[in-house]
Amino acid sequence: MTASPSALPLSEQLVLVTGASRGLGACLARAFLAQGARVVVNYLNSAEAAEALAAEAPERALAVQADVRDPEAVRAMFAATRVHFGEPVTTLINNALPDFSFNGDARPGPDTLTWEHLDHQLQGVARGALNTVQAALPGMRERGVGRIVNIGTNLFQNPVVPYHDYTAAKAALLSLTRTLAHDLGPDGITVNMISGGLLRTTDASAATPEAVFELIAASTPLRRVTTPEEFADAALLFASPWGRAITGQNLVVDGGLVKD
Repeated sequence: MTASPSALPLSEQLVLVTGASRGLGACLARAFLAQGARVVVNYLNSAEAAEALAAEAPERALAVQADVRDPEAVRAMFAATRVHFGEPVTTLINNALPDFSFNGDARPGPDTLTWEHLDHQLQGVARGALNTVQAALPGMRERGVGRIVNIGTNLFQNPVVPYHDYTAAKAALLSLTRTLAHDLGPDGITVNMISGGLLRTTDASAATPEAVFELIAASTPLRRVTTPEEFADAALLFASPWGRAITGQNLVVDGGLVKD
């Protein structure tokens, strides 16, 4: 397939994955590395894990620390990336998530939810994505191509767990996904979201009882729980030339559990 001016083969892309040192972020980074892309492994605190991941492909991977909530730190990360690889980021995966306990029993309910809970998630999810997108735009416009993939949740459609603050922040990110897609389309930049549920298995779901996995598996047409690797495949689709005409979309990747 011949790539258009607004599409690059995965092997020619420079991909930045936020929150990529572990869990789903690490799977996303490895998925792009497996396709020959160069990858920036962004992390906040997990330096050892990020460096170990980058060491798996030392010629094509770079670990860079930055708090995505801090616009100056984000700009510095993009500048360091350009110096190291000699070109701008073409593909941005917004995966970073503020500290969060995926334990429904421990989350605040309607009577105890505070604005501080919401603001904590909005800062990390929505503000973080705004910072990274704004830092990425000059380079994407320079190249005449860009792919932005935001990580969401299927709790929009199926709010079975009281993650009010987490879900609200991801909903804000979905809104940004669609409005940015409209504004950035003329620049050859697509913006999409991938939404999943419980994944088998990440750091976040490591403590999930087996009975919960079994219940979810039985409720899906595929009769199994989606893996982080399968979820990451969808990011490859959106970033690849085969996704060049897809923008402003929210793709639910959960084995068919939720219908968008």
